[in-house]
Amino acid sequence: MQVATAQRWVQRWDAQQERYIPDREERFRVVIDVARAAVGTGAASVVDLGCGPGSLSARIAAALPRVNVVGVDADPLLLGLGAANTGPRVTLVEADLGYPSWPDRTGLVGPWDAAVSSTALHWLDPDSLAALYRTLAERLRPGGVFVNADNMGLGASTLDAIADGVREARTARVGSDRNEDWAEWWQALREDDELAPLVAARSDSAIANHTENELTVHEHADLLRAAGFAEAGPVWQFGDDHVLVGVR
Repeated sequence: MQVATAQRWVQRWDAQQERYIPDREERFRVVIDVARAAVGTGAASVVDLGCGPGSLSARIAAALPRVNVVGVDADPLLLGLGAANTGPRVTLVEADLGYPSWPDRTGLVGPWDAAVSSTALHWLDPDSLAALYRTLAERLRPGGVFVNADNMGLGASTLDAIADGVREARTARVGSDRNEDWAEWWQALREDDELAPLVAARSDSAIANHTENELTVHEHADLLRAAGFAEAGPVWQFGDDHVLVGVR
């Protein structure tokens, strides 16, 4: 696959994600700010959980020049696009985060300085998510951080409805509601002959379809503290869009 092809599809991926997350780039900047505060100016390691095609991984590597990033995802197609589009300090590996042994399978023994995630962990059921948080607490160094950027409810029906409306209004204001949607992106990708090997690899890996765990931001924070994090709470919010930080 040509680099230009991967870049084109990742750009389209980013645009369709902004249909649902109108402030995605600002959210990325907040994640990077938190990671920078944790790792300082020295060499450091960051793990990107559910990295997809490496959009966040690439931005972290560009912003933090002494950081090495390992992106983990179960989808070989998205990883293939990312591998052709990310720089030398980004390594992408295939693993299912639903299996507790995923760090050992990928050689990520730790300790890590930070772990991050963006719009990826809502598909894990609560028990699997709690297990993942325990793994992070074990693998992060003392003072290391976990940064989770995702849509997380507030746990109150009226507030959640208001938050949904705030996000929809913001999407309309910036015009990203007119972007290609998730289903359109995947359909167009399947019709690109150059990507046929990656499409076949994805089919062979039998990527599972997961449902939303629908955990609130407060429930996520409770799970992090129960897993062994010293502190946990949101540091940024727009509607139901949060950046949640756990400090090891």
